[in-house]
Amino acid sequence: MSFSERRNTTRWIIISISFLIISLILWNTYTFFQIFKNEERLKMNLWANASKTLINADENTDLDLPLEIINNNTSVPVMLTMYDKVISSKNIPDEIIEDKDKAAAYLANLKNDNEPILIEYAPGKQQQVYYGNSALLKKLKYYPVALLLIIFLFGALIYNFYKSTKMATQNKLWAGMAKETAHQIGTPLSSLIGWVEILKTEEIDQSITFEIEKDIERLQTITDRFSKIGSVPVLEEHDIITETLNTYEYLQSRFSKQVAFSYHGPKEPILVMINPTLLSWTIENLVKNAIDAMKGKGTLELKIEQDANQVKINVKDSGTGISKKQYKTIFEPGFTTKKRGWGLGLSLTKRIVEEYHSGKIKVLNSEIGKGTTFQISLNKKV
Repeated sequence: MSFSERRNTTRWIIISISFLIISLILWNTYTFFQIFKNEERLKMNLWANASKTLINADENTDLDLPLEIINNNTSVPVMLTMYDKVISSKNIPDEIIEDKDKAAAYLANLKNDNEPILIEYAPGKQQQVYYGNSALLKKLKYYPVALLLIIFLFGALIYNFYKSTKMATQNKLWAGMAKETAHQIGTPLSSLIGWVEILKTEEIDQSITFEIEKDIERLQTITDRFSKIGSVPVLEEHDIITETLNTYEYLQSRFSKQVAFSYHGPKEPILVMINPTLLSWTIENLVKNAIDAMKGKGTLELKIEQDANQVKINVKDSGTGISKKQYKTIFEPGFTTKKRGWGLGLSLTKRIVEEYHSGKIKVLNSEIGKGTTFQISLNKKV
């Protein structure tokens, strides 16, 4: 048996034992409730007999014991009736007894609580004793519900702890794999840089080596991205216009001419505290997502605007669009409409923008069949 199988078996044994313990507690509580209820029934029988004694008393009847029994009842509400008319009561507030409607409603509740005890004080003449549950019995009645609620909350706490622990372990695993990937890419990348330097000494069109260098720089950027996963990124003051356009223009040169790229925005620098590598990743994810939505053909517009406090980056495509109910779910890990895809791009983008840069990302607007606009909002440097 493997370790994971043994762990699952142990987990089910613990769950089964816990369920058995809970069942025993609930059963004991129910049993105790019934015993206590029966004891109260016996007490009320004594109370009824004491009342019968008082009804039939004469000058020779010893009333000390019946009166003591009646007066000792300080917890159980009682109504003594005859032909549905209340003759006497015990442990019931005066404002209820003095109001006929309230008294009738209270009597109806007592009838639902317990079966009446009949007092035949003379042949063919009866009175009825209606009684409710004592405060202690009422509390005991709701004890199993409170116990189940506590157990449910405790179970939810354990589940959340287990889930968060599992997610933390998975995050460490992915971060470790990402860093190892970055390390592995570094070796052939260094070799490629050396080969480019050799090519520069040969009689080769310099534009070719220039494009190769750009791709190598891109690989270095990707390697840098992977190496930063799992670490808190360092934010530095940069021009958001320059950093955004560097990525946007590089992607424009690498995609089909069937995608019409355009840019609208201010020309003067806008300083924002960012991590250039991670910002580049967000722009790349949004652009690639837009091109996928257009199936590689359409118009793609990048627009940067600002107000007194924020810079807003809008990426607009002419793709298939998304429904309003998907505005939030598209940022959840694993959500994807592609046949091939892990559904991590937009989730990662949201994390970079909101957790690392204290910004916001949202679907600004979208229309089915006409396109979607994503908006990133970042705080300007004060």
